[in-house]
Amino acid sequence: MCEERRAKLEEIAEEVRRCTRCPLHERRTKAVPGEGDPCATVMLVGEAPGYHEDLQGRPFVGAAGKLLNEMLGIAGLSRGEVFITNVVKCRPPGNRDPREEEVKACKPFLLAQLEVIRPAIVVCLGRHSTRLFFELAGLKFSSILRVRGGVRKVRILGMNLMLLPTLHPAAALYNPRLRGLLESDFRLLGSLISGGQSGLERWLGR
Repeated sequence: MCEERRAKLEEIAEEVRRCTRCPLHERRTKAVPGEGDPCATVMLVGEAPGYHEDLQGRPFVGAAGKLLNEMLGIAGLSRGEVFITNVVKCRPPGNRDPREEEVKACKPFLLAQLEVIRPAIVVCLGRHSTRLFFELAGLKFSSILRVRGGVRKVRILGMNLMLLPTLHPAAALYNPRLRGLLESDFRLLGSLISGGQSGLERWLGR
């Protein structure tokens, strides 16, 4: 099953690399489809690639990626055990926030990845990711600091899953006082997965 999912994810990745749906493709060095375990229990979704991601074609490989790796360790996970991607698959100029039309253009790719991986938990890294998943789940989004750290059982694309919104790692780099919140959220993630995949699936009614 995992090899079949891996092949499907690679098909999606190829579509991302060829994509010209929005102007971001004009300046990209490499598109960043995402990477990780095709049968992951946990899917992490950030906002958009940055400078280093654009160069390598991989998500979270810069300073924010190093911090994310530390946070995954707090949860008892490694990069190879999760799937990591972004809402927008190409770098916005100057690392600005993704625009609504860019999110809309990339949304089908993210939904396709979600359908293939079928994770039990989606960790939303930052406000753009959280806003999109709340919209998909029919939830009201206010601000990332208000909703972070709260687990929500939702139904998206006919799947029961848990949303765990948290801060984007870059936010904790810019403001070290936020690091404690990020660590707290990843400790919560660790407690959610400590019972194993079968326990999560029973709780989600799969």
